[in-house]
Amino acid sequence: MKTAIIALLLLSAAAPALAQQDLPIEGRVGKLEKEMKAVQRKVFPGGAQQFFEPEIKPQVAPAVAAGVPADTPVADLSRRVDALEKALAAMTGQVEQNSFNLRKLEDQFAKMKGDAEFRLNVLEGKAAPVAGGAPAGANLPYVVPPAPKGPTAGTVAAAPTPGSAAAVTPSGDPGKDAYLAGYALWEQKKYPEAVAALKAMAAKYPKNKYASYARNLAGRAYLDNGQYNEAIRELFDNTKDEAGERAPHSYVYMAQALMKRKPPLPDKACQAYEVLLAKYPDKVTGGLADLVTRGKADAKCK
Repeated sequence: MKTAIIALLLLSAAAPALAQQDLPIEGRVGKLEKEMKAVQRKVFPGGAQQFFEPEIKPQVAPAVAAGVPADTPVADLSRRVDALEKALAAMTGQVEQNSFNLRKLEDQFAKMKGDAEFRLNVLEGKAAPVAGGAPAGANLPYVVPPAPKGPTAGTVAAAPTPGSAAAVTPSGDPGKDAYLAGYALWEQKKYPEAVAALKAMAAKYPKNKYASYARNLAGRAYLDNGQYNEAIRELFDNTKDEAGERAPHSYVYMAQALMKRKPPLPDKACQAYEVLLAKYPDKVTGGLADLVTRGKADAKCK
């Protein structure tokens, strides 16, 4: 009789749970457990084992044999999902790092491209040819008009004779001595003579350390003499020798010439400063940095 009652109560309690097949498995299992406890409380009120031994006893967890997984399939599945999530997070971090590195490469390429365009005169197009077939201001940051014709316009003095420059004590380096001779003429404000001497030195000793100094100072002599287009041409040519010690300085004086010509070209002057700072960030110090700061303020660079 007792067994029949228990079976009847179990069937009546389990029937509603089994009817709800559309519930999630966790909900269905939980509902069955709750209803089973309710049946036990009805059959054994107050846990009165003194009247009769309950037929439903707590199950003792069986001993796990060696080599058998300790986790249930659900726990194992959860652990695997956690591992997948961690792997996905690590992969996402790696993708973000790769994207950052790619952006850095793109920025470096953009700087290189800007410098190339500046050097190849793509920004303003190539200069129109002049008499004799030589391009006026080829490879310059803007089209330099040809020098006006006339007996005094744009003339350059012939190379100085040995006694025309201040005496220079021989240093044992003929290239350096030739540069110092031109420097002495520039100090005396004999700009045409200085240009001739300095350009002659650069032509004769192109591999000498002071060739970069000579071309830069020749551009400054043009600048000081009011020959701004010639200054831009000479200074820009000197920037082509990227290893030259005065290449950074030539960018600055070229920017000054771009601002002094008529009409001034502040946008091109700012580009010259940008290229300088991108190519020689560690050399723009001291007095050169002061020139850059003042020049950028004069050109109203952003």
